[in-house]
Amino acid sequence: MEINFSPKEIPSNVKGFILSQYFGDGLRITFGVVIPSLVLAQFDLLKIGISFSLGAVCASIADAPGPISHRRNSMFLTIGLVTIISLLTSFVGLSVYSLGAFVIGLSFLCSMLYVFGPRAASIGVAALLVMIIGIDDVRPINEILLYSLHIFFGGIWYALFSLSIYQIMPYRLARLSLAESISEIAAFLRIKAGFYKEEMDYDENYTKLIEAQISVNEKLDTVREQLLKNPKIIQENSQEGRLLLAIFVDIVDLYEQIMSTFYNYQKLHKQFDHTGVLVDFEHILNLLSEQIEEISESLKDGSKPEFNQLLTRKLHALKAKIETFNTKDESISIIGLQALKNIEVNIENIFNRIKKIKGYFSAKEQKKLSRNDVQTTAFTTSQVYNINIFLDNLNLKSENFRYALRVSGMMLVGFIISQSTQLLHSNWILLTIMVIMKPSYSLTKERNLDRLFGTIGGALIEILILNYVTDKYWLFGILLICMLGTYSFQRKTYLVSVVFMTPFILILFDFLGMGGHALLIERVYDTAIGGGLAFFGSYVLLPHWEHKKLKNTLIEMLEANLAYYHQVSQIYFGRDYQRVPYKIVRKEVFVRSANLASGIQRMVSEPKHKQISIKELHKFSVLNHLLSSYVATLALYSREHFDTLPNFDATEEISQNTEVLLKEAIKIIEKSEYVVKQNIQLLKVKNHPLEESDESMILITEQFINIQKVAYDICKISQQIEL
Repeated sequence: MEINFSPKEIPSNVKGFILSQYFGDGLRITFGVVIPSLVLAQFDLLKIGISFSLGAVCASIADAPGPISHRRNSMFLTIGLVTIISLLTSFVGLSVYSLGAFVIGLSFLCSMLYVFGPRAASIGVAALLVMIIGIDDVRPINEILLYSLHIFFGGIWYALFSLSIYQIMPYRLARLSLAESISEIAAFLRIKAGFYKEEMDYDENYTKLIEAQISVNEKLDTVREQLLKNPKIIQENSQEGRLLLAIFVDIVDLYEQIMSTFYNYQKLHKQFDHTGVLVDFEHILNLLSEQIEEISESLKDGSKPEFNQLLTRKLHALKAKIETFNTKDESISIIGLQALKNIEVNIENIFNRIKKIKGYFSAKEQKKLSRNDVQTTAFTTSQVYNINIFLDNLNLKSENFRYALRVSGMMLVGFIISQSTQLLHSNWILLTIMVIMKPSYSLTKERNLDRLFGTIGGALIEILILNYVTDKYWLFGILLICMLGTYSFQRKTYLVSVVFMTPFILILFDFLGMGGHALLIERVYDTAIGGGLAFFGSYVLLPHWEHKKLKNTLIEMLEANLAYYHQVSQIYFGRDYQRVPYKIVRKEVFVRSANLASGIQRMVSEPKHKQISIKELHKFSVLNHLLSSYVATLALYSREHFDTLPNFDATEEISQNTEVLLKEAIKIIEKSEYVVKQNIQLLKVKNHPLEESDESMILITEQFINIQKVAYDICKISQQIEL
């Protein structure tokens, strides 16, 4: 992906990263890990300090973003587990055969923890880490218990350190998570603005839009976890909590408004390029994205965002310009002009929503914020930890079971290789396999490349350090910087994290008296071997291909869009707007859209012969995005003009037919024998409003017609998908 920074942007990007959750996590983990070693080194107990730091590292792996209760429970569970695993590894290590069996068994069990979600999987990663590090660390029997106790107390230290930071700043993580999600929404709007450029590549921009949509959804899900499961925000109802929740509610509505500005851009360019109005749209949307970004920065640094007064004048000028257009111009149709007016109104709504959010930052407005009475359970999900879930997945149909077999199989091969070579740190092979292998082929491939190139890049940096830096204090300073870089980027950009990780590990070994160029070369070799095994295993050993689960993803996407459309369309036929049910179905559309986009994105990284119906799937994704965007437009219009909605009974038959089409599309994807081909048809509106009728009447009628057409196209493309 091409990244361009202008000189003016660099300081703000650096500032944004330093104030981000990623850098905050990096600081917390770095200090939590380094302090035990640093303190004990003063008493010539550096090796014991390293054991303490290992316990801290293991606890930090489970300290992923989320509700504080989840973080606390997972950290203490991890500490107990890694203490036991370290003890067992030391004892079974007395025999190579028992150690090999232990590696296979633990690799399988820890990999199966994926059935309980990412947090449980991170606990498994910590357990495997302490096992792998302990494989070559042979100790006398009388030191084994002490080693495990050192790991235990190191983990306890980190957990208490992390939890104490939360007690001091209970809202900080939620603030940073919310800021990150707002920043992603600003990026999403900038991509949307790109559709108004002349001679732009629609397919390329749409691909960027889908990638941004995935990122926005991930960030919003994180914020839901941080906010709606935080008792200080939901139960205690402090002013800070009310502020964050009010901003979150409005930012999700803002995202919906941005989503709704999706039209046939080719037709718009054909009709209006000569007027220059589309360039004005692009410029204003970019200014609005800057305003959204400013909200994000204000949440990070605690400042008060300022409002760009130029926007008001530009919006007035844009509206006046559109009013001068005349449909007597043969190149401009009434539908095109109405679409243009609708976009302008939507931009005004985005502008007003941003203005409202910025108003929350004034002390006067914050005092007006009411108590939070939010039905949080409707918008969050809870992970069920039940042994039956684990047992139900012990079969070859389970993706998690196949993954666990892949990992344990490749760990066995890696163990045999490591035990057969003369390399001093051959457990790095197992470590590489553990880190790289993921449930899907595409993620394993991506991690593999990042790990290999990151290690080579880090090794080159380490060569420069070894050649030019000899002072221990300077080396220690570089070590801290590399640690900070490793932990700051591990959840953001894995490639950059590995670049920092390699010199960090090699400098650490240098402090322990085991460094040098030979160790650097060995690390590159071990990474290449481990990466090769991980890649081979993901391709050959019970591989998981994305097309095998995309069928369910498509069905879930259609079901979500159907529920969303039904909820919105009924408002036009006499049903009252119900806030909570509407927001639930809207959230599901966002989640399912991101899941579908992620699935297709992963499939693109797979071998060509595994990319089944990839072109049709891309078109399916575009149509579903278009459908949800059109429905969002209907939803926003109905909420803003609820008391003045005209009678739309003439479109009810079309609305019902749209739902029928979506239901038929679901049956087609399911390969159901109950598909009724006669239902796959387009209906015309009886008594279509004339051009001299009320503009809103024409616009909304055309919107219902467009949605029906998209639903019809979804049916047709569904027939071509072979999954």
